[in-house]
Amino acid sequence: MVLSQLSKLNRSLFTSPIRRSFSVFAKTNKPVIAATEASILTSPSFPAPKSTLTAAEPVSITDFSEHPEEKQLTISPEKLFIPPETDFSGSGAAGTRILKGSNIVLGRYARDAQISEANFVKSSVRTEDCPSDGLPEFALVGRSNVGKSSLLNSLVRRKKLAHTSKKPGKTQCINHFRINDSWYLVDLPGYGYASAPRELRTDWNKFTKDYFLNRSTLVSVFLLIDASVPAKQIDLDYAGWLGQNQIPMTIIFTKCDKRKKKKKDGKRAEENMSDFQELIGGFFHTTPPWIMTSSVTHQGRDEILLHIAQLRNYWLKH
Repeated sequence: MVLSQLSKLNRSLFTSPIRRSFSVFAKTNKPVIAATEASILTSPSFPAPKSTLTAAEPVSITDFSEHPEEKQLTISPEKLFIPPETDFSGSGAAGTRILKGSNIVLGRYARDAQISEANFVKSSVRTEDCPSDGLPEFALVGRSNVGKSSLLNSLVRRKKLAHTSKKPGKTQCINHFRINDSWYLVDLPGYGYASAPRELRTDWNKFTKDYFLNRSTLVSVFLLIDASVPAKQIDLDYAGWLGQNQIPMTIIFTKCDKRKKKKKDGKRAEENMSDFQELIGGFFHTTPPWIMTSSVTHQGRDEILLHIAQLRNYWLKH
C-alpha cells in the first residue's frame, strides 16, 4: 500500500506554527553493519534531549540472546542513533555495541537500567497538574490499539500496573508512573479511536499537544507504531508533527512477533518498519532512534530500558 508523500501530510491531528524546517536525509552508499555488537565508522549528530550519563562503561542487563530466533538487521552507519558524548572516531569505535533490534548505539551513560520499583502516582488532564518534582520522564503515545499498556506492564514486569482494556481508547488522562523513585513513565491517551464523544477526543489531543510543547521534564516521546500492518496516515501525521516541533522522539515498533505475511501482498514487520521510516524521513535531520518490540515475547524490553537509562542519565547531568 502506497501512502501519500510526506510533503502532503494531513496536519489535522495537531495544528500550530512550525518552529523549524527539517531537511531530508542525504542518501549515501555507505556500507551496512549488523544491528548487534559492531564497530562504527561514522558519528551522525542528533539533537539530543536534556540527559546525561556517567563515564562508566555501558552495562548490559541481558546477554542479547534471549530471542535467538530474531533476525539480525543491517543498518547503514548514517542511520544509527549515536548518543551524545559517544566517541566513534579512531579507537573510540572499537568494541561498540548496537542494541539488538534497533539502530541505537550503547553509549557511556547506559547504566542503572533495571527497574526495581514502579508505582502509579496520578492522572492529570492538564500539563500544569502533572507532578512538579522535576524528575525526568518518558511518554508513551500511539494509536489506541497499539499496545501501550501492554508495553508499560512488560517494562516494569507487572501484569496490571497499567490497565489493559479490551476497548481501545480508554486512557483519557496523562498518567504518571514513578520508577525507582527517580523518573517517570507517562501513559498518554491513544489517538485514532476512543469510546467517547468527539469533543472529548479533541480535548485529549489538545492537552497532549500542550504536554509535548510545555513539559520541561520530558526527555523523550516514545511513539508506538504497529509493525504488523502497513504505515497508517494518522501515525505519519503524529510523527511528522513531533519532528516539525522538535520534540525528541523514539519510535517503538510493536507486535514484531507477527512476522508471517497474512495476505498475498502483505509485508513483514521489517518491511513495514522500513516503509514508515522512509515516509517520515523528511522531518528529521538524522534518523530517530527506533526499537523493535513484542509484548508477547518481551523482545525489546531490555533494549528500551538501556536506551531510557542513557537518555535519562545524560539529561540529569546536563
